[in-house]
Amino acid sequence: MARSPEPRSENPIDFRAPPPSPIASGRRSTVTNDDILTEFLQHSLRVPDLTLPDKAFPRQKFIESPPVIDLQSLNSKESDSIPKILDSLAGIGCFQLVNHGIPGEIIRTALEAATGVFRIPSEKKVVVTRSLERPYGFEEGHGEEGESELSEEFVWCKDEGLKLEMEGIWPVGYSNFSKKMETLLLDIEKVAEKIVLTLWENSLRKSDYGNEMTQGQEVGSVCCLYKHSRNVPADRWYDVIRMMIRGTDYSHALCLHLCEGSSEFHVYSKKGWVSFSPDKDALIISVGDQIQASSGGHHKHVIGRPIYEDEKEDTISMAFLCSPPSTNTTSYSKTNKGKTISLGQQALLALILTLIYQFFVYICKKF
Repeated sequence: MARSPEPRSENPIDFRAPPPSPIASGRRSTVTNDDILTEFLQHSLRVPDLTLPDKAFPRQKFIESPPVIDLQSLNSKESDSIPKILDSLAGIGCFQLVNHGIPGEIIRTALEAATGVFRIPSEKKVVVTRSLERPYGFEEGHGEEGESELSEEFVWCKDEGLKLEMEGIWPVGYSNFSKKMETLLLDIEKVAEKIVLTLWENSLRKSDYGNEMTQGQEVGSVCCLYKHSRNVPADRWYDVIRMMIRGTDYSHALCLHLCEGSSEFHVYSKKGWVSFSPDKDALIISVGDQIQASSGGHHKHVIGRPIYEDEKEDTISMAFLCSPPSTNTTSYSKTNKGKTISLGQQALLALILTLIYQFFVYICKKF
C-alpha cells in the first residue's frame, strides 16, 4: 500500500550544497586552463603608456642664448639694443647684460661673505626661518636631507628686524656680510633703474596698461641667495615642479641674476621651460610681475635659476628682485608735465595779481 510522504517541519534545516566550481572538463588539463587565463590577463591588463601634455607639464627646450646687451649702448639712439631687448622679453622673458659697471671685486667679496650664511648650524637657522609674518630669512626645510638637496635658500633685505635676529645667531660675521650686500645692492639698483626707465620710454608708456604698475614691496629690494650643492644632478623633476608651483613670493619689476660659472640657466614660465648657456660675467635680467602687468602681458614674467654641473665645491648664486622708483608713473609724469600749474594755483595767482593791482591803484590815487 502506498504511503503518503511525511509532512515537512515548519523550520527545516537548510543543507543546500554550494554551487559547482568552474572546473574544466576532463578533456583539458589544468595546465592548459592556466595558459589561457595567463594569455587573457596579459592582453586585458596592459597598463597604458601615459604622457603628460606640454600644457600641463611643459618640457625642457634648449634655445640659443638670449641677446647679450651692452648697458652703455642704451644711451645711443642708433643702437639696435632696445629692439633686441623688447623682442627677447616678449619671447622668453629675459636677456643678458654686459659692461654693466658693477666692479667684479664687489661681486666676489659679497659672494665670499655669503658662504658664511649657510655655515650657520641648522638649530640656529630655525630662529630666522621665513614665514608669512617674516618675509626674510632661511627657507623652511634648510639643510634637511631630501628637502633641499639641490640648494639652500636665504632671503636678505635691508630690514632692521633681520639685522637684529641674524646678529643674535651670527654675531661675528653678519655685520660684514650685510655691509658688502648693501654696497652691491646700490650698484644693482642703479642698473635696474636704468633698464626700467628704458623700457618705460620705449614700450611701457605706449601701453594702455601703463598706469597699472604695481608698487614695490614695503621691504624694498630683496636678494635671494642660493647655495648649490656639489655633485648633485641638475635634471631633477621635483625641482622643476617646485619652481613652477612656488614661483616667487615678492612682487617685483626685474630680477637681476648673478650666476658666474653656471653651466646652464633655466627659465620657467606658465607656458614653457627653456634653458641656455649664459655668457661669462653677464648679468641675466628677467621680467617680474610688475613689468608684465604694465605691458598688458606682452612681456613675460618668468622665474630664472642657474644650474651648476660637475662642481667640486658648493657654489653661491644671487637673484636681486628690484622695483626701482622708475616703475612708478609719477617719475614719467614729472619729466613730461614739467611746469604744469593746477587750476587752484592759477586761481591763487590771479587773486594775488588782483590785490597787487588794487594796491598800485590806491597808491596812485593818494599821490
